Amino acid sequence: MIRKASENDVRIIADLAVLMWDSSVDELADGFSEILSKDDAQIFLKCEDDMPVGFAQCQLRYDYVEGTETTPVGYLEGIFIMESYRNRGYAKELLNECEMWAKDKGCKEFASDCEIDNEISFRFHKAMNFSEANRIICFTKKL
Repeated sequence: MIRKASENDVRIIADLAVLMWDSSVDELADGFSEILSKDDAQIFLKCEDDMPVGFAQCQLRYDYVEGTETTPVGYLEGIFIMESYRNRGYAKELLNECEMWAKDKGCKEFASDCEIDNEISFRFHKAMNFSEANRIICFTKKL
């Protein structure tokens, strides 16, 4: 079962997200709470036997998105399935929900990204029929 997340799910999403992103559960929970209060973002939860096993976060992006021609663009900000539940099509189901949500919001395109060395994410995106738009390496320095 896939359902839209609510404010009551913030801690559950954060507990899953901390397994993917380098942040604290509290920081993630605060961020997800803010995201769920917006009309241009959505989080979906995948549950098996009423237990959350994964999530996908998507939103609308109005700034330029690499390789796109329209605005807004639906954007997959993050997707995660607990390791013991992978390879069952759950991530594809979550992505489909995100894409339908973006389409309902008027989007003509959907995009995503991954770290250049994240081979698992790269293979997922290719398997889901994303086209690679570009590869970049970002730089910063202190002033």
